[in-house]
Amino acid sequence: MRARVYKSTGSWYTVKTEDGNFSMARIKGIFKIDGITSTNPIAVGDWVNIEVEAGGEEGGMMITGIDERNNYINRQSPANKYQHHIIASNLDQSLLLATLKDPKTSQGFIDRFLVAGEAYHIPSVIIFNKSDIYRKKELDLFEERKEMYESAGYKVILMSLADKTGLEGVEEILRNKTSLLSGHSGVGKSSFINFIVPGMGLKTQDVSGWSGKGIHTTTFAEMYDLPLLNAHIIDTPGIREFGLVDIPRQELSHYFPEMRSRLMNCQFNNCLHLNEPGCAIKKALNEGKLSFNRYVSYCMMLESIEEKTY
Repeated sequence: MRARVYKSTGSWYTVKTEDGNFSMARIKGIFKIDGITSTNPIAVGDWVNIEVEAGGEEGGMMITGIDERNNYINRQSPANKYQHHIIASNLDQSLLLATLKDPKTSQGFIDRFLVAGEAYHIPSVIIFNKSDIYRKKELDLFEERKEMYESAGYKVILMSLADKTGLEGVEEILRNKTSLLSGHSGVGKSSFINFIVPGMGLKTQDVSGWSGKGIHTTTFAEMYDLPLLNAHIIDTPGIREFGLVDIPRQELSHYFPEMRSRLMNCQFNNCLHLNEPGCAIKKALNEGKLSFNRYVSYCMMLESIEEKTY
């Protein structure tokens, strides 16, 4: 039978068959080491082949194969910087829930998330939550971020789940798509799911007072059906950092859309846009046609990428 993975809890997976039935399944032993290099061989969103586990628990299923993925999004494994962890697969888009206060989502985190989406051809939408607690400083910062990201081609939304404002277009963004929902702990992901999927009652917690950081309430990635929208949404555990993997230094600028459109005008095709002569990116930057903050973010990412030697 063919099924889709809805939740991964380590050795067991919750899968939903094409006829709509949920089952628990685990991986066939040999499949664990069959050319899989990520820390998790199967991810939420995967389509898999399952069969009844012989001699196993009643109702237990065995995953015997995995369909080729349309795409996936990953990050550096928290346990090993040389390995990657697949967050989810077969996505139509990713929604990054961010906040400018309690907790504050850094631009660096947002940009790393966007680069990962660009690298795997997954469109990203940035949703700034908690507008109800923003004062002039945060609202001015939002306008700066909105202009910066929209000029790069991204959709940016301001909303408040607390007072139900700015939510008008969110359902249309989700309609007929499988969406990844990600962001730091404390930005409102569980509250967002509870709004989009009434009756879920996911546990929510406030931001830790002493650290200003979110408290983890989601332990494992999990997919939810949105039947009224013919859609799915995948909730992920709160991510403190978003380490990039498998992106060579020479390719990084390709994943900044506002840079990508100008790369052909650089004098050298291996230009890193630092101090090289004839650099179209530096020229556009000096002319005010590119965001200085985005360029700084690019430079910081570039510095963090280790050049692999073979």
